[in-house]
Amino acid sequence: MKKNVIVICIDGCRTDRAQKSKIFTGYLPGTVFFQQSITYAPYTSASMFATFSGSYGNRNGCSSYWHSYKFKNEKFKTLTHYLQDQNYYTRADIASKLAIPLQNFDVCDIYDEMKTNLAERHKNVLEDMKKINDDDKPFFLYLHYESIHTGIMNEVLKVYNNFSDEFFENSKKNNNRYDNLFRNAEIYLEELLDHIKKLELLKNTIVMIISDHGISTGEKFGENSYGVFCYDYTIKTFCTLISSEFKNKIITQQVRHVDFLPTLLDHIQIKKDTNFEEFDGESLIPLIFGKFMEEKIAYTETGNPLDKKKPPKTPNTKSVRTSKWKLIFNEYNEKKELYNLIDDPNETQNLIDKGLEIEKKLWSELLILNNPNS
Repeated sequence: MKKNVIVICIDGCRTDRAQKSKIFTGYLPGTVFFQQSITYAPYTSASMFATFSGSYGNRNGCSSYWHSYKFKNEKFKTLTHYLQDQNYYTRADIASKLAIPLQNFDVCDIYDEMKTNLAERHKNVLEDMKKINDDDKPFFLYLHYESIHTGIMNEVLKVYNNFSDEFFENSKKNNNRYDNLFRNAEIYLEELLDHIKKLELLKNTIVMIISDHGISTGEKFGENSYGVFCYDYTIKTFCTLISSEFKNKIITQQVRHVDFLPTLLDHIQIKKDTNFEEFDGESLIPLIFGKFMEEKIAYTETGNPLDKKKPPKTPNTKSVRTSKWKLIFNEYNEKKELYNLIDDPNETQNLIDKGLEIEKKLWSELLILNNPNS
């Protein structure tokens, strides 16, 4: 029987916390942890639409907070669509109907986090999926853990703005707040992984745990949470893949969220549908099994609201990134930033206009990725 697919998104989970956690990096046998996966967008909707479609939002239509309904599902085939075509039962449990492409789900439930225990709710959903699987039908399940985001919304977004001195002058308080939210996410994830194991689903299931974006703890003035800038604390996230065919491994090489759709399809042996647009990503299966893969440049864009209360309807902040270098272009003031991520991981020393050859190369790549139809 075909492998089941379970995707769990831990909304707003920072990779610097996840990579220090056994729950995320190697709790179960067959765990591959990508500690440097770059999201297309540092906010949920465009990030997850890119993940589901293997394509950047400036191609698939979902390139801003406002564009979930503009996703070009007739041109970009999603993970759910691929699996439903293979006779999978497809189900999602989410907090917002804007978070992911809703097409091709047999069931999509919207929960009210204020009225539910997510761990218990999602364990019950897993039991439902086990019954379906016992009837010889493969399933795809998407679960969204919202509690980090909700905590930040209630304790930061509703209290401070992006320019509140009180927030940015209290780094210790901000980190303690985030650490408490992260520990709750660890508890949730441990309970779910234990339940997946208890239900004996691991032998015929691939599990993907991913974060859509990180969260600021006050690193850069002007961004008190996420979605404003393209710095690493929000765009460098992670992905955990668990399969009985893998060996425990930590991969430090840069990958991209758009790579995970082709990776999942490759692992469960489903071919790319040539009736739809090409992926921006590529399968990481060779990398998982120790083969050399050339690192690809990652593209990210977002909409900086500046002094407005809402983000713009089109992205105005773009970046291209390798494991060593990042170039950021702020369209709203035409400012460029160049950082050596090895020597300056906190992105404090702007090396633009220093005559470095990498600046020309990355600028050329940004122009290409920023204009995919040219």
